[in-house]
Amino acid sequence: MNRSVAMSRERPAGPSQRQLRVGEELRHALAHIIERGELHDPSLSGVVVTVTEAAMTPDLRHVTFYVTKLGGAADIMLVDALRRVRPFFKRELARLVKLRFMPEIHFKIDDRFERAERIDRLLRDVATDPKPEDDDGA
Repeated sequence: MNRSVAMSRERPAGPSQRQLRVGEELRHALAHIIERGELHDPSLSGVVVTVTEAAMTPDLRHVTFYVTKLGGAADIMLVDALRRVRPFFKRELARLVKLRFMPEIHFKIDDRFERAERIDRLLRDVATDPKPEDDDGA
């Protein structure tokens, strides 16, 4: 078999263009819904939520929204509050984004910013520490 033909049949490692496009459209729509402030959950009042990413499964049946709380570290209470209003989100997303079916919605905390900050802090600490003396005795 020709190597170029075999290579063209391999699936790409990352998400497909369709997954990315649908996920991004859903992310924008969810951000718009949250921005309107019509969430009827007391634990979400006055909280500014940022939707940083939407990851679709290959069959487009599930979407995971990665969220963070603006001005502070996101916590599990934020995800729990968003899960409680999931039916509202699903209804509103179905109204705003025309899809054959609306995927099941999942939420996760986006901790990439905290991890990056921790790594940066560790690297700065290593860079400012004096080098230990060599103790080989030679």
